[in-house]
Amino acid sequence: MPTFRIVVVEHTASPKAGNFVEKVGTYNPKSKERVLNAERIKYWMSVGAKPSDTVHNMLISLGVIEGKKINVLPAYKEPIKEGVVAETTPATGVSAEEKQEAASAPEESQPKASEHEAVAPAESSTEETAKAE
Repeated sequence: MPTFRIVVVEHTASPKAGNFVEKVGTYNPKSKERVLNAERIKYWMSVGAKPSDTVHNMLISLGVIEGKKINVLPAYKEPIKEGVVAETTPATGVSAEEKQEAASAPEESQPKASEHEAVAPAESSTEETAKAE
């Protein structure tokens, strides 16, 4: 049966190495049995020890400490769809989404031609070199 020791460890040492300061409890995940020395846990926290997120949640559920539980699950990342990748075009540096927004926006919010003058010569020069070849 798997059981886990809840230990106090120096921040420079690893609990896997077996070098711990004090064993303050055990946890059996199959039977959900938790044996904790609440007095010693409170002492160690009073002198600056910080519990891991999982142990923090366990201490809250047992009523040893008060506060909110910490979400220990990784954040959900929506899968990236290959067809809808927001890439910038190398010639203009404008993303496809920005082009769509600019096209659907009223003409008042359209930038003036003078703002695009710096980009326009670069585009035309690449077209001229392609025609010349």
